Amino acid sequence: MIEKLQKDSLELLKELISIQSFSKEEDKTADLIGQFLQEREIKIHRKLNNIWAYNKHYDAGKPTVLLNSHHDTVKPNSGYTRDPYAPVIEEGKLYGLGSNDAGGCLVSLIATFLYFYDQEGLSYNICLATTAEEEISGNNGLELVIPDLGELEFAIVGEPTEMNLAIAERGLLVLDCTVTGKAGHAAREEGDNAIYKALKDIDWFRNYRFSKVSEVFGPLKMSVTIINAGSQHNVVPATCTFTVDVRVTDAYTNEEVLKIIRTNVDCQVQPRSIRLKPSSIDKEHPLVQSGVAMGRTTYGSPTTSDQALLSIPSVKVGPGDSARSHMADEYVYVDEIAAGIALYIDMLKPVINGK
Repeated sequence: MIEKLQKDSLELLKELISIQSFSKEEDKTADLIGQFLQEREIKIHRKLNNIWAYNKHYDAGKPTVLLNSHHDTVKPNSGYTRDPYAPVIEEGKLYGLGSNDAGGCLVSLIATFLYFYDQEGLSYNICLATTAEEEISGNNGLELVIPDLGELEFAIVGEPTEMNLAIAERGLLVLDCTVTGKAGHAAREEGDNAIYKALKDIDWFRNYRFSKVSEVFGPLKMSVTIINAGSQHNVVPATCTFTVDVRVTDAYTNEEVLKIIRTNVDCQVQPRSIRLKPSSIDKEHPLVQSGVAMGRTTYGSPTTSDQALLSIPSVKVGPGDSARSHMADEYVYVDEIAAGIALYIDMLKPVINGK
């Protein structure tokens, strides 16, 4: 069975590569994934370009594990020397746009879902969700369908990690800060300089240290990255705006960080979004322990994925290498897909009582 799953997964990935699927334009790859599952007599659900399904013996009285990866891609960069939509295998490498990020993970998770699909007596239900718009953190991807998936216990998010376990992921807050002063002529003692008023808050962002420190990431990091004020040399500016990049660790929620910041600064603070949340899973979670027992290492991921949209414990893991994501002439090793399928299955077996 495993050999057939590996063969079918490789063929599915080749077909996916051959179809353009930029974020917001994934309808054709969604069609393909839906057809692939329906050909195996699996009932699918679809909302926009998101496809999901449940194991055959779904039991509402049991908890559910989510298997999630995405089928959208970035646009190919100018450095490509190959046709990004030509799935060619050379020297054990399958080339093509999206092969590594996150096609290899996606088809490996689909294979894992198929392996457990018709097994009886599992202690967990399995929900497979193949989703859109991950590359742009869009609103019409995983976030759109989470309310439709039902109550979820924990998740595996498929991203290329060399099959090591990202047990935490930083959240992101981008803050637009506004300081208001009063305009006046620079040659006279007039006005209230908004730049000078902003300096106090900027200094706070530079030097403040949050009391809780993440075991995985260390301290939370804030950086002032953009500042704008003034219209001409002889006018005291009435407004100064600046932008702060906040990399939130699993020691805090985005809401907690925002509250602390607003308590300590005088400027108006407006987050662009609080959607991209820090995420984590306990090192002692059975899924993590299962992976560690197989020789996989744990780490904190500096990159953001759909994991940031989940409020449940989750681990990011998958075949491929994050360093290859978005590179020219992207590729994934064929052996990585086979190994990924085996590892996903073997990680889940002791947790969900797979046979």
